[in-house]
Amino acid sequence: MEDHAIIDLYFARADNAIAETADKYGRYCHTIAYNITQDTLDSEECVNDTYLRAWNAMPPTRPNSLSAFLGRIVRNLSLDRVRRKQAEKRAAERMEGIREELWDCLPAESDTAKVADDLVLADIINRFLASLPEVTRNIFLRRYWYFSSVKELAADYHMSESKIKMMMMRARESLRAELEKEGFTP
Repeated sequence: MEDHAIIDLYFARADNAIAETADKYGRYCHTIAYNITQDTLDSEECVNDTYLRAWNAMPPTRPNSLSAFLGRIVRNLSLDRVRRKQAEKRAAERMEGIREELWDCLPAESDTAKVADDLVLADIINRFLASLPEVTRNIFLRRYWYFSSVKELAADYHMSESKIKMMMMRARESLRAELEKEGFTP
């Protein structure tokens, strides 16, 4: 089917507009998406989103070149997906690093199940948090519950990053000691 006929299907809101687009340009769009995302599922999603964007854009837009129009859409969607995945990966890596800071204080999960249930552990941690000075408690919660960065905490609390790190190290050591006293060992 010729491009102008496919575009006319979009303007007529014909159900087969997307099917005709997929028949003619599916491989082309998938190649662009895959070359950018390097992931089959992501590229398929980008291609499907391309068809939806084309459906929503026509009318009023009547592209001069359907291939260029679709190529631009799928390229932009694919680049957005890669950026989003990279941001998610950075966030996950950051959270993993934060979790590892606290990991040494907490008992292994299999040991926790043998010693006490999660409610006992939660009670110990809540009592520990209540014993901390308010600023230390707030920083501890922001760091380990909300995953705030040391840089953010230093700026928000008008402290140096090294002071925040030292404060968190001392709090973790105190938590470890409290947990060990209660029979939880890392």
